[in-house]
Amino acid sequence: MKQSHNIALILAGGTGERMHAVVPKQFMEIDGETVLLHTLKAFQQHPLIHEIYVVCTPEWEGFVRGEAELGGIDKLSGIVQAGESCYESACNGINHLSEVVKESNTIVLVHDAVRPLVTQDIISRNIAVCLTHGNAITSLPSHEAYLKTSDGNTSDGFVPREGLMRAQTPHTFPLATLRQMLKQAEEQGIKESQSIFTLAGELGISPLHIALGDLRNFKITEQSDILFYRALKTLEE
Repeated sequence: MKQSHNIALILAGGTGERMHAVVPKQFMEIDGETVLLHTLKAFQQHPLIHEIYVVCTPEWEGFVRGEAELGGIDKLSGIVQAGESCYESACNGINHLSEVVKESNTIVLVHDAVRPLVTQDIISRNIAVCLTHGNAITSLPSHEAYLKTSDGNTSDGFVPREGLMRAQTPHTFPLATLRQMLKQAEEQGIKESQSIFTLAGELGISPLHIALGDLRNFKITEQSDILFYRALKTLEE
């Protein structure tokens, strides 16, 4: 595998409104450890990850640094201020890396902090696929068909499962490519996108290459997800 400088950009700026919790879900302590710290440990432990940056709101910066110190996360290189949306937070992180990272061969793995069970294999596959093909989007085959709906109550059609993949994170691109994507988005007046990979699609970047994901790499969103996280975390240990 060719050498590259690999950075994990962890998006931890969400407010967690759907969780209805006192603190954002990435900072929740579950069975003695915060969700964020579990996520950080996954990237800390991977031998091909050289640096970690976390995007969060200013009031949580001290907490993030404390968690990193508590967990021995010595790859943490910086904390970036979050934006008003996940997309803005990703843009802030990419722009910051463009200013501070000097290595021309840098690859960035953009990952949701609330996917704490990301596996070492997923990280490895993202780096390998990106090095080989120029990008990597963590994805899983879909095992269900999807209903189309406009109001959440009725459906007027469906999308068959064949040909569909469920996107997860990381979304992995060379830093130079991400920098160019943000420039093109600004030129085209794109101010919001669901994610970095959907932005790539809007900009016509094709093909996007799949790095196989894992069912364990799910996003903690609702209260019920905590039960799955606890069960899977126990199995992991």
